[in-house]
Amino acid sequence: MDYRKHLLVEPGSRARLDRIDPRFPAITHDKDGIEEHIERNRARIADLQLRIYAERRHSVLIVLQGLDAAGKDGVVKHILSAMNPMSCTITSFKVPTPEEAGHDFLWRIHKVAPARGWFSIFNRSHYEAVLVERVHHLVPKKVWSKRYDIINAFEQLLHRNGTTVIKLYLHMSKEEQLRRFKDRLDDPDKRWKISEADYAERMYWDDYIKAYEEALTKTSVKRAPWYVVPSDRKAVRNLLASQIIADTLDELKISRPKPSVDLAEIRKKYHEAQES
Repeated sequence: MDYRKHLLVEPGSRARLDRIDPRFPAITHDKDGIEEHIERNRARIADLQLRIYAERRHSVLIVLQGLDAAGKDGVVKHILSAMNPMSCTITSFKVPTPEEAGHDFLWRIHKVAPARGWFSIFNRSHYEAVLVERVHHLVPKKVWSKRYDIINAFEQLLHRNGTTVIKLYLHMSKEEQLRRFKDRLDDPDKRWKISEADYAERMYWDDYIKAYEEALTKTSVKRAPWYVVPSDRKAVRNLLASQIIADTLDELKISRPKPSVDLAEIRKKYHEAQES
């Protein structure tokens, strides 16, 4: 099943997150069935990554956005860990450093965009400039409101340079977020993730949803569409994310590269080495 058709923010349409069930009841498989499907997708992603690296004509940028505890780290861990780190980088964008803040908002983004043959995974991204900076009034509206066009132009530049941009918004309910915060409090291995700011940010939930809807609406374009990934069920989230990534890479139709050497001659040398 091509889940992308159901999860795509259709370019030119208005994103309405309240119309998307974050549990995605359309998937009713048992957990083992879901995990088997995820493993098949992981294998597809790994194979396609190798082809892209060998061909050196394309690159891939995967953008992960979502509210706190939506599962960005989980997608990286459970899905993208199948990838070979030889040609993959993961960047987690935090509050800009003084050096970064002294440049335009895309400066720190562009320098970690993927080279040909490489994958780059953004855990949060340039979209923070129209999300957190908007919600917390870190810049005036006349500044952030112009950034949608700048972001579209930036992603068009990447596309023209051979980069496939895959953008995933991890859609989680407010109730599920609170449950996950409690899990972090109860689990000694996860307590390091929790902070007072997490709870303080919940006060801005509606503002963030409004900001996300506008960002998805204005920046979901054919060359770089947004997909809304229901994320209340972690296994379903991982299945959908892996399926979207694998299916998108499949469409690049990258074949295994042909050898650049004379295989017959190489085989001859191999047999000579065996006999010596």
